Amino acid sequence: MKRSLRAIAAAGLLAAGSIVAVALGGNASADTQICEQYGSTVIQNRYVVQNNRWGTTAQQCINVTSTGFEITTQQGSSPTNGAPVSYPSIFAGCHYTNCSPGTNLPIQVSQISSATSSINYKYVSGATYNASYDIWLDPTPKRDGVNQMEIMIWLNRQGPIQPIGSPVGTATIDGRSWEVWRGSNGSNNVISYLAPSAISSANLNLLAFINDTRNRGAITSSWYLTSIQAGFEPWQGGAGLGVTSFSASVNGGGSTPPPTTTPPPSSPPPSNAACTVKYTPASVWNNGFTADVTITNRGSSTINGWNLTYNLPTGQQVTNAWNATVTQSGSAVSARNVSFNGSIAPGGTANFGYQGTLSGAYSSPTSFSLNGVACSRV
Repeated sequence: MKRSLRAIAAAGLLAAGSIVAVALGGNASADTQICEQYGSTVIQNRYVVQNNRWGTTAQQCINVTSTGFEITTQQGSSPTNGAPVSYPSIFAGCHYTNCSPGTNLPIQVSQISSATSSINYKYVSGATYNASYDIWLDPTPKRDGVNQMEIMIWLNRQGPIQPIGSPVGTATIDGRSWEVWRGSNGSNNVISYLAPSAISSANLNLLAFINDTRNRGAITSSWYLTSIQAGFEPWQGGAGLGVTSFSASVNGGGSTPPPTTTPPPSSPPPSNAACTVKYTPASVWNNGFTADVTITNRGSSTINGWNLTYNLPTGQQVTNAWNATVTQSGSAVSARNVSFNGSIAPGGTANFGYQGTLSGAYSSPTSFSLNGVACSRV
């Protein structure tokens, strides 16, 4: 799956990164050539530029400047129905234990008052690649390894490649309309925002993308923003691609927005309900749908480990899920917690979602049980 080899790359990051033209964590004062597989250097004393050749053994070299980088050698290639060969990029925050100097990341989403970034790309013809901006989030303030949630902003797509998963709708952010895709690469969940045409220069409101992802039920405000990075994912060719300038700023002092999952006062759950379930069809199209599910613990003790069971209407089949392990037998569905969301305190919630295929008219399930106890639907 796309980018699943990053977990393998993580094991060798520090060892490989220490054998570069400029030592890992060093500061590039003049143009610096990096050909080492996971080599990196620091620019402006605040951003890290990395070669990150994770999907091929062929050589890739980048020339790092005081404002960005350019791919000078790209000898690897990969089938367009598989993963790219690399992700040369510039980032702020923490990526596999490599943290940019002076970063205030990880930072809890609820504490972010603003998150903005500007970027300028240099494009070439005849190559297959995407120009990508990644926003990484996790339920914990993680500084190493794979994060649970990846937001990808596709600013340019060249060749027969596509984001992970399937399209689930559109979003208007920064005055632009984006096609939204959702899925999983096997290591983390991914929501991608695909530009309809190439964008070579952009000022991005990163918090708006984070909020849209949260509103889709993929994360909560208690999650952490761990890093933001921009660069290229080449499949074939790519020499000459470059980031000519990059800046990013994340400011604290935010506050948690009012929860969107609390039932309105006019329709309180029954007093004898130990749990409530909010089931929302996020997107529905002619042969598919996505659904967001929120479980609320209405009992007086913490739930440690949960399994939500229910029946899907005829013609619906789950294909992939996030924030839960979802299995289906006939119409019967079982959704079990994953490692980071198994505990639900009294009055607390757990969220998950999934994508499915659809035959016929859409309808939502009507009855749910949590660990064998009936829940009320709100």
